[in-house]
Amino acid sequence: MVPRPQQALDEAAPIFAALGDATRLQIVARLSDGQARSITRLTDGLGLTRQGVTKHLRVLQDAGLVSSIRVGRESQFAFAPDPLAQARLYLETVSLQWDDALGRLQHFVESSPDGKHDKRDRSS
Repeated sequence: MVPRPQQALDEAAPIFAALGDATRLQIVARLSDGQARSITRLTDGLGLTRQGVTKHLRVLQDAGLVSSIRVGRESQFAFAPDPLAQARLYLETVSLQWDDALGRLQHFVESSPDGKHDKRDRSS
C-alpha cells in the first residue's frame, strides 16, 4: 500500500529533524559502516561529553535511526538504515511531484506562440 502524502510526511519528519543537526549527522556517519560502538568510542573527537552524545543518541533512537544493545556493562549503538529508506521514498515522491509540475509548466509555456498567452483563454 502506498502511503498518503500527509502520512508519508508525518513519518519522514522525525527522521529529517533528527538528521538536521551536524553532530547527529557525524554520529550517523560513524555508525554507517555497520559496526556498533559504545558511547565512549562515539564521544572521541566530537568535543562533547558522554551526556551530550547520549542526548543526541536518544534523538536518533526516537527517530529509529539508531538501535542499542547491552553488552556487559555498556550499551552499544548501531545504525538502523530502514528509516533512511523511508525518508528517501518521501523525497522521491516529492521530486516526482515537482517534475510533474515543471512538466506541466513547460508544456504551458511551449504550447503558446512566443510563450505569450491570452489571459481570456483559460482552457490550457
